[in-house]
Parts: sequence; C-alpha cells; structure tokens
Amino acid sequence: MRNTAKITTAVLAAGALTLGLTACGSDQDAGNADGPLTVAATPTPQGEILTYIKDNLAAKAGLDLEVKEFTDYVTPNTAVQQGEVDANYFQHQPYLDDFNKKNGTDIVAVPNATVHLEPLGLYSQGVKKLTDLKKGATIALPNDTTNEARALKLLEANGLIGLKPGVGYDATPKDVASNPKGLKFKELEAAQLPRSLSDVDAAVINGNYALEAKLSPAKDALVAESAKDNPYANFLAVKKGNEDDPRVRKLAKLLTSAEVKKFIQDTYDGAVVAAF
Repeated sequence: MRNTAKITTAVLAAGALTLGLTACGSDQDAGNADGPLTVAATPTPQGEILTYIKDNLAAKAGLDLEVKEFTDYVTPNTAVQQGEVDANYFQHQPYLDDFNKKNGTDIVAVPNATVHLEPLGLYSQGVKKLTDLKKGATIALPNDTTNEARALKLLEANGLIGLKPGVGYDATPKDVASNPKGLKFKELEAAQLPRSLSDVDAAVINGNYALEAKLSPAKDALVAESAKDNPYANFLAVKKGNEDDPRVRKLAKLLTSAEVKKFIQDTYDGAVVAAF
C-alpha cells in the first residue's frame, strides 16, 4: 500500500465504490474457484509484482491470474467486499483494521502472504548521521494518521523521542512524552516531504516517495524501518471465508517465493523490501 492515504469519507467511498464497480465490470469469475483469480492492486509496487508473477510464474503453478489496478485506497477493499474481485494486495494491517471498523467490512489478511514493506526513512540534506541533529532541529512528518504515527515510532525506536505509554497507530506530536533535543515537528502532505528537505533539518519520507525523489532508504536514510515484525508490511487480503480458496493459496505461495524476493531486491533499490 502506498501508505500516504487517509481513509476516505463516506461520500468519497461511495464514489470510489461506483468507480470500482465500473472498472471491475460484471466479473462472473470472481469467487469462482474454477475461473481466473482476480486481484485488485495499486500500480507500484503491488501491480508490478503481480504482473511479474503473471508473466513469469503463474502458468507454471497452474494459476490463471488477472490483475486490476486502482489508484485509490478505498475501491480495492470495497471491490473485495462486494465480490467484484477475489482478493487485493495494497495495504497493511493498521489500515485494514481501521477500514473494517469504519466501514463494517470483514476483509482479512491471507495467512502466510505478507509480502513487502515500503520503509519510512529519515532523510536530510545537511546532516550525515543521526547524532549530528542539533537541539531544536525541525523534522518534517507525513500528516496522515497512519504515516505520522509510523514516523514518530521510527524516531522513538532510534532514541530521538519517547512516546506516551500505550500509544497506538494514531500517535501525533501531542503524544511525545520526552524530547531531549527539543525537536520541532512540521506536518506536511507525504508527497511534499522530499521537496521539504531544503527547508527543514530532516524529514521522514515514505519509501515510494523516496524512490520517486531518487532517494534510497538503504543508502541515503539516516535511519529506516526494518521489515522484520513490522505491522506496516503489505499483504494479500480477501473477504473473510475465502482464505482457503486454492487459487488464493497458490498466489500466496508465489508472492512469498524466492523469485519474487529477488525481483523486489533487483527492482526497487531498497525503497521496497521483502518482508518474508
């Protein structure tokens, strides 16, 4: 999932659903275990990973795979819920939990089908290492709920701040309990963060936007998220009850194969990392 999206309002969700149903059409094979497996995905990297599987691995595994790309973060879930597609691949668990709660849906992660992480990284034009951050430094953060909490947790994990005990996936700067360096926070739209680097001391930037700005989490970030045990890793998801569809299980196995791991490593220069 491109982790920059807020959950859309009910009105926009309804519009996105209409768009999704139009895009998906009357897919008679959705939910038909003998037909193609239709998967909704955002274009990069999820759609690219699925297309790689379709072109190189699916036939050998006896899987007829169909990929439908969407650029919003509502339609892939509403399409799964309505049975217009069989599965989706674009989101992480905190987003899905929030989506299900707010929309009354019952979409679940497919077991053993967690694929990749788009790691947040802390970047700077003027600072070469974390310890060089000066007191009172300004750090830009993504301003959407999910990614702002991720950014703060990244700073906490690297000793820059401390958050209030028990703060979950909706932490904001108001939840900072300790701040030894007196850091200041500037909240911006995630897409603007790379352009903000000349105006702030450092910025926490999503992996996809880092890639677009030719920044590598592996090479350029002062610190970056680890994929291990990370709740923000993206996975294959289905409507509850469809986890054991044989086609879904085949795709889950392919998504976590050595071939896909190599494709991710060779293609994304650390802006996307395998989580398996």
